[in-house]
Amino acid sequence: MFINNFDPVAFQIISLEIRWYSLAYIIGIILGWAYCKKKLIKDQQVLSLFDDFVTYLIIGVILGGRLGYVLFYNLKYYLENPLEILMVWNGGMSFHGGLIGVIISTQLFSNKHKVSQFVFLDLVSLSAPIGIFFGRIANFINSELIGRATDLPWSVQFVLIDNIKRHPSQLYEAFFEGIILFFLLRYFFKKNYLQNPGKISALFLIFYSLFRFFAEFFRSPDPQIGYLISNLTLGQLISVLFLMTGTVMFYLKNNEK
Repeated sequence: MFINNFDPVAFQIISLEIRWYSLAYIIGIILGWAYCKKKLIKDQQVLSLFDDFVTYLIIGVILGGRLGYVLFYNLKYYLENPLEILMVWNGGMSFHGGLIGVIISTQLFSNKHKVSQFVFLDLVSLSAPIGIFFGRIANFINSELIGRATDLPWSVQFVLIDNIKRHPSQLYEAFFEGIILFFLLRYFFKKNYLQNPGKISALFLIFYSLFRFFAEFFRSPDPQIGYLISNLTLGQLISVLFLMTGTVMFYLKNNEK
């Protein structure tokens, strides 16, 4: 068994606290940006637009992630405490909300520059597992999104939460949604799937949703929501919707003439 008693604050500059979750966002964005520019983008027009696109992307991730958490996971609380919607540093970001924010911001950017949104969404899909990996590691350090109780030898006791031995579900997700998903999508990149914009994005939705659905069996449900239909969590139900969307999208893209 491992004891988790990490400090969620990475370091402090005078009175400014720099938290691990903030660092995860920063590192994920920087590495994803470098990966796209150095390894993925071959088209000069896309390359010239990419730096400006990243600004739209960051706004979409933050606004979508926060509003998604508010609407999907804790609407009653935030209706009673509306000012806390702005307090992102207190935690509360939804991956699926962030994904919707990315789709909307990408659509706006693509319309402005008259480029297919799937060109940019495919790049985001190929690089997103990098950010997901660091985000899940930060969740583990912060004792967030804790796992369900278990007696397995690799169980973790999150002493900032309770004394129960739990699955390190954040690390499961870091492995599957981060490392495995990265190499799966890179395989399809090497198979020239970028030549048909949208296929990589569809595969991202499919594989991420599958990994997230099964990982949620080891993760404690949000206490304010609990289990829903057939003892599934809200995260699993949303994952099913995105899985269906990705499957239909891949079918349509695969049959384009």
